[in-house]
Amino acid sequence: DGNSMTGAGIDDGDIMVIDRSLEPKDGKIAVCFIDGEFTVKRIKISKEGFYLMPENKNYAPIQITESNQFVVWGIVTYVIKAV
Repeated sequence: DGNSMTGAGIDDGDIMVIDRSLEPKDGKIAVCFIDGEFTVKRIKISKEGFYLMPENKNYAPIQITESNQFVVWGIVTYVIKAV
């Protein structure tokens, strides 16, 4: 639900296949639970911190801090396009 990842080919209504056994790594697209809500974003790990990056310029990156309730729920492995 939403359009923050359209640049990665994930559109509103698509179905994602998630692998919960994969480790979160820089550059991977993940389903994350942050502060009571689920979101899908690309993981960016740098010396400046841990970020969730949208693939749509209309959305801002989310920096994860110690004050966030945060879990990487799983890694997106496939996208099934809505018809």
